[in-house]
Amino acid sequence: METNESTSPIGEEVIPSGLETKTVDAEPNSSGAPDIRALNERIGKASQFVDLLRMEMSKTIIGQSDMVDKLLIGLLGNGHVLLEGVPGLAKTLAIKSLSDSVQAQFSRIQFTPDLLPADLIGTMIYNQREESFKVKKGPIFSNFVLADEINRAPAKVQSALLEAMQERQVTIGPETFELPDPFLVLATQNPVEQEGTYPLPEAQVDRFLLKVVIGYPTKEEEQQIVRANLQPGGMRTPQAVVKPKDIMSARQLVREIYLDEKIERYIIELVFATRQPENHGLGHLEQLISFGASPRASIGLGIASKAHAFLHHRGYVTPEDVRAVAMDVMRHRIGLTFEAEAENISQEQIITEIMDHVQVP
Repeated sequence: METNESTSPIGEEVIPSGLETKTVDAEPNSSGAPDIRALNERIGKASQFVDLLRMEMSKTIIGQSDMVDKLLIGLLGNGHVLLEGVPGLAKTLAIKSLSDSVQAQFSRIQFTPDLLPADLIGTMIYNQREESFKVKKGPIFSNFVLADEINRAPAKVQSALLEAMQERQVTIGPETFELPDPFLVLATQNPVEQEGTYPLPEAQVDRFLLKVVIGYPTKEEEQQIVRANLQPGGMRTPQAVVKPKDIMSARQLVREIYLDEKIERYIIELVFATRQPENHGLGHLEQLISFGASPRASIGLGIASKAHAFLHHRGYVTPEDVRAVAMDVMRHRIGLTFEAEAENISQEQIITEIMDHVQVP
C-alpha cells in the first residue's frame, strides 16, 4: 500500500491519514504527535523482514495471503489467533510454516476428549530419591503453541489455557512460572463436525486477538497446490529467517505507530455500535445481538490496525487498516440472540452492516 506522501519546500510533510489533510512539522509538536516522516523511515526499514517471512511461508502456503497476514498480525500484535475452516485448508501447515520461519521453540498439542490440563501445563512429580516434588513442565512452555482442533477437548482443558494466554504465566502447584517471550497460541477448529466437540466458552474465545475464517482457494491456486505437492521431492520447507529478538523489537515498533485521535474515536464507535446499536441508527440490530464486543475488542482493533500498517511498511494507521482487521477482531466477540439464529443471521452480517453505517473519518 503506497503512502502517497508529498513534501513542501520548507521540509513539512502532508500525512494522508484518511482523516483530514494534516501537516506535521519535522519536530514533534506541542500535542506530542511524532515526526511522521522519520517514523515512516524507521518502520519502512524495520519491517523488511515481514517480506522474508511471507516469502518463506509461500514455499508451503499457496494463496491464502489473508490468512498469512492475519497470522503475522497476531505475531506482531502479541495476540493469539484462532483459525476456523473445513479440513484440508492448510490451517495446521500455515502455523507450522510460521514457526519454521522464526527461529523459536514450537509445540503442537493435539486436543482430544481424553486430554487433561496437566497434559498442557505440566504437573508435580514426586522424586523418591530426594523425597520432594518437582515440576515437570508441559508443552505449553514454548514460543509457538499449536492447539490443534481446540474444540475437541472439554472445557476443563480449554480453561487451562486461560491464564497462559492472558497473563503469560502458568501456575503449577504452589509455583508460578513465566512463559517464554515471545509466546503465541495458534489454535485451529473445524466448524463442520459437531459430534465429539466442545464449543469454546466466551471467556476463552475473547482471549484470541483474531478469529480468522478460511475459505477455499481459487481454481488457479488449487492447481498450483496440486502441482507443488506432486513435484519430485515434495513441498519445500521454510527456513528460519527471523530470530525471536527481531520479533520483540518489531512489537515495540508496532506500538510506536501513530494512531490519530479520530481513528481512536472511529474504533470506539464501531465497538459501541455492537453494544448500543440504537444510538447509531441500527435499532433493528438490538433484537439480534445478545451482548456486544468487550473492551478487549477496542484494544485489539487498535493494536491489530497498527500491526496491519506495519505489514504495509507505514508509520501511521488509516481507517482502511481498521476496516481490514475489524471483522476478524470482532466476529467472535458478539453474541447472537435466538431471533438472529432463527433467521440465520451471522456475526459477519451484523459487523458488515455496522461498518457500512458508522461514519468513516
